[in-house]
Amino acid sequence: MTDPISDYLTRVRNAIKAKHRVVEIPSSNLKKAITEILYKQGYILNFKFQKEEGKFDTIKIALKYDFATGIPAINELRRVSRPGLRKYAGSKEMPRVLNNLGIAIISTSKGVMTEKDARKENIGGEVLCYVS
Repeated sequence: MTDPISDYLTRVRNAIKAKHRVVEIPSSNLKKAITEILYKQGYILNFKFQKEEGKFDTIKIALKYDFATGIPAINELRRVSRPGLRKYAGSKEMPRVLNNLGIAIISTSKGVMTEKDARKENIGGEVLCYVS
């Protein structure tokens, strides 16, 4: 059994450790939503959805580093809910990552969003990953 979200997070983690500027990932609607959240929250520099004839759709992500020190904007990417053990959180018990310095990405009935947005909308869902 494969886990495409873990594959996505691992590719980004490995690219950061190797100091790559751009990482290319196979595309899906869930991965696109996670990428848009990372962009809106300032963890990545830019992204591009590519569709090519005869090939799989891909996402190209430009990773963000500090200009002076070269430290990446993403310190940790951690998968929470996995195929063997799903983790759900209600609107009242949404996780706080690094005392609200990081984000948790939640898959809800109203789409993929951060835990802060889910708390505002008063809905719960599956906790996909933590980003800090």
